[in-house]
Amino acid sequence: MLTSDSKSVPIFSLMTDKIVVFSTCAAEEQGVRLAQVLVESHVAACVTVVPGARSIYRWQGAIESSTECLLIIKSSRQLFERLRVTLEKEHTYDVPEILAVPIVDGAPNYMSWLDQQLGA
Repeated sequence: MLTSDSKSVPIFSLMTDKIVVFSTCAAEEQGVRLAQVLVESHVAACVTVVPGARSIYRWQGAIESSTECLLIIKSSRQLFERLRVTLEKEHTYDVPEILAVPIVDGAPNYMSWLDQQLGA
């Protein structure tokens, strides 16, 4: 069992219900459009759009390298499925990157803001 310290508290019980979702897209304009859709549909509190990311990956048997735009999406576990469906529907990639990681903790005022924006 993963634990947080010697007290044997399961580490999963220490996490919040908030997540950060990572996705990439081809260009900044597309990233801004996707961010707008996610925030307007209330599945994301905030999306940080980071242009200029370099991705190296295997696609259809070849190693590819491309400049992409990274999206850092702040949401919650209960909204993930809606977020995923929305992102897949609006995305131009055949297989968009959609990876959620838990937020273990955060500044109380920011976590409260996330709750307000996500309708918690």
